[in-house]
Amino acid sequence: MKFLLTRLGFYLSAFWVAITLNFFLPRWMPGDPATHLFVSLKGKMSPEALEAIKKAYGFDGSLWDQYLAYLGKIFSGDFGISTTNFPAPVSETLFYAAGWTLFLVGISIAICFVLGMMLGVKSAWRQGRFFDTFFTPFNVMLYAFTQPVVCLLLFYGFCIELEWFPLGRAHDPALDPGFTFEFIGNVAYHAVIPLLSLVVIGVGSWHLGMRNTMINLLNQDFITMARAKGLSQRRVMYRYAARNAILPQITSLALTFGYVLGGSFIAEYVFNYPGLGKFTLAAIQSRDYAFIQSQLLLVTVCVLVANIISDLLNLWLDPRLRYAGA
Repeated sequence: MKFLLTRLGFYLSAFWVAITLNFFLPRWMPGDPATHLFVSLKGKMSPEALEAIKKAYGFDGSLWDQYLAYLGKIFSGDFGISTTNFPAPVSETLFYAAGWTLFLVGISIAICFVLGMMLGVKSAWRQGRFFDTFFTPFNVMLYAFTQPVVCLLLFYGFCIELEWFPLGRAHDPALDPGFTFEFIGNVAYHAVIPLLSLVVIGVGSWHLGMRNTMINLLNQDFITMARAKGLSQRRVMYRYAARNAILPQITSLALTFGYVLGGSFIAEYVFNYPGLGKFTLAAIQSRDYAFIQSQLLLVTVCVLVANIISDLLNLWLDPRLRYAGA
């Protein structure tokens, strides 16, 4: 309980620091959304209308007044109006894009983690044999590729040359969204290449991380003791070695899942996928502070929640933490 209370206090403090930085960061950028809207209308807006828009976006008054208004809006769930998709509320665009990002990036992380853990355990257990000497260098080579290169190669090969997959979008615009086999199949079809581009790059890091951690554990005394007791190889590999080696990987997974809603800028941009990465990039270019702040707030909350879940999982898997907190 002491461990959990300490961590909870830390996360509440981190949340306050994060939302404060979230308030100041967009204001340190040159320009503001009202001015950007004024310039985009090429002088067709009166100075009175400009002042009214600044007030509506919370840019009137002192910085302290703006900060208090910002905190009030956060806790009331009012994210403001988007200037990029004016006059749509930020929440409408944010949650629409979050759904597609969660689907695409979330599935890719889950596939990379499971596949990477399995490959890492096998490579460590069979260190120096064919499985390890083939798959480990192969994944290192894939990991060395940058995401723009992989995305563009897959896009050019499968979408332009072979024409096996669509050029972009999350689904065919002619289809009405709904829980039908036709729509779900169409969404899966459009997601194949963007998903493949994320998995190809991502699986290598999980593979190498798990392999290296487990190799270090295989020389520990408790593994030698388990083998001396005559336990089966499968039990020693999974129950003793892999179970302990996966603890730091879970912490990394929590951090990675926390950043899921940060979107994948490159993949979503190349494949014209309507996720948070694509919308955030457009918001940065147009100084859409309301959207940028809401996006950063969403990522902050997700990272903190993911870390809390990680702490609970570590507490459950590692008895030393339970004894230390008793």
